[in-house]
Amino acid sequence: MRLIFALALILGFVSPSFAETWTLDAEKSKIDFVGKKPEGAHKGGFKSFKADAKADLQSPENGSLKLEIQTDSLWSDDPKLTDHLKNPDFFDVRKYPKITFESTAIEASSEDDVKLVGKLTMLDKTVEIKVPCKATLGEGTADLRAEFKLDRTKFGMSYGKGKIADEVEIVANLSFKRP
Repeated sequence: MRLIFALALILGFVSPSFAETWTLDAEKSKIDFVGKKPEGAHKGGFKSFKADAKADLQSPENGSLKLEIQTDSLWSDDPKLTDHLKNPDFFDVRKYPKITFESTAIEASSEDDVKLVGKLTMLDKTVEIKVPCKATLGEGTADLRAEFKLDRTKFGMSYGKGKIADEVEIVANLSFKRP
C-alpha cells in the first residue's frame, strides 16, 4: 500500500512534458547579420552567446529556446564599423551588454520546418518576433538554421535612417547535443 501511495505521489509531481534539455555546441554555432545601404553591404555577427534549449521530439510545441547574446562580442568586416556599431548610435554595448530571445511558442509545420515565436529584447525594448527555422536531426544532435529579416528601428536603432536599410538580414546556425 505504501508503494502505491509513493508512486502516486511521485507521478503527481512529475511534469507531463517530456522535453529534454539540449546543450549548445558553441564551436559549431554562429549568429551573423548583413546590413545594407545603397552603396553596398557589410557583414557582421556575434562571437559570444549561450542558449538554453528544451526539445520534445514527439511534441515540438513542448520545447523552448532562450538565447543570450553578448553585445561586446560583435564583429564586422570593417574594424571602424565594428567600433561604430558598438557605440550608442547602434548597440550601445556598455549600456546594453546583452540581447535576449525567449520563445513563447513553437509551431511545427512539417518534420523539419518550425517557427519560433518569442520576445526579442534589445536596447531595453522588447518586441515579439516570429522566426522561421529549419531543424535537422542527427545522431544525438540537432541543428537549427534561421534566416529572417529584423527591423532595427523597432528597437530604437534609427541612426542613418534613409541611408541604411531598416531591415537587417539575420542568419543563425545553432547546433545542439542531446544529453
